[in-house]
Parts: sequence; C-alpha cells; structure tokens
Amino acid sequence: MYVSFNASESVQISVNNETKPIQHYLRQPKRLVNAIAEPRLMKQIAEDLYELKMRPINFMEMYYFQPIVLLKVWSGSNGSVYLRSENCQIKGIDYINERFSLKLKGVLSPREFQDLTIMEGQADLEVRVELPTALMFTPKAFLELTGNKLLKGVLGRIKQKLSTQLVQDYRTWASQEVQPEPKTSANLSPDLGY
Repeated sequence: MYVSFNASESVQISVNNETKPIQHYLRQPKRLVNAIAEPRLMKQIAEDLYELKMRPINFMEMYYFQPIVLLKVWSGSNGSVYLRSENCQIKGIDYINERFSLKLKGVLSPREFQDLTIMEGQADLEVRVELPTALMFTPKAFLELTGNKLLKGVLGRIKQKLSTQLVQDYRTWASQEVQPEPKTSANLSPDLGY
C-alpha cells in the first residue's frame, strides 16, 4: 500500500535595502542553497544543480534513513529564485529507496517597498512511499498524520535557516567593498612620458 505525505510552508522576510540591491544577490542561487543547507551536506554538481543530503530522519522510532535530493536552483529575470527536486534516493533502507518518491518545489520573490524589500516564498513538499510490511496494519490516518508532521518539520527548519542566514549572508555580501578599477596607462598623464 502506498501512502502520500504533503506539507507546504510560506515565508515572508523583511530585508533593509543595502547599497547593493538584494535582486543582484539573488542572481547567485548558490548563495540561497548555502543559506538553507549545511555546507558539509551539500555538493554542487553543475551550475544550477546541487546534491543535498538532508538530516537523517527517524520515522516512528522504527526507520532511520537519510534522503539525498538532487535539487535544481535557478534565478529568474525579476530576481525570483526557484527550486525543484530532480531526483531523490534514500540512504539506509534499500526497500524504501526502491519505493520512494519526493517532489519539492519552491520560489522566493522580492517586492520593493521604499527602503525595504519583502521576500515572499512558498515551498511544497510531497513524499510518496510504499509501506514496509511492518507498517501494513498501522492505521493509514495515523501514518499520514505522522508523515505530514515530519515533512512540516523539514520545511520549518529550512524556513528558519532561510529567515536568518539569508539575511545575514546578504548583509555580508552587500557590505563587501567594491574593488576600484586598476589604473591603466590610459589613465596616466601624458606628461609622465607613458
């Protein structure tokens, strides 16, 4: 028997505008990935593709496993950042790995208000899995409640990291001094013989 678990999470983050607009920051999707994932659990595969090892999950004190998600992250022309799962595998339990699917999609978009930018986002997570034999007689409603709560917790941790680390990283990035252009011979006075 297959069961599906679903969770959605929205986020609204107020960001004071720095000298460099946050839209420029968001054109670097890797920064967003770094804000939501621990660096030791994330590996860049291609320009917009990341392997993200999620924290190990304990389901009903019976099953311990670690999802590894292939995540595509890209930015749009309006400064929005999009993410979508491309693939997923389960480390730890082969039975579940062969009967498991995960779909994650999300967007984070900036809206301007005078000296403030409001970052609005939405993430939707869906997991579908065939139940192991040991869980066949557990009431489906209980399994769904437990699974949905687990997914909500995963999205809640991502939201928390995004709300704090993204703002901190943006401020650090925006405060970095722009290096002055190096002087070339065209900038020197002709009186110096150059």
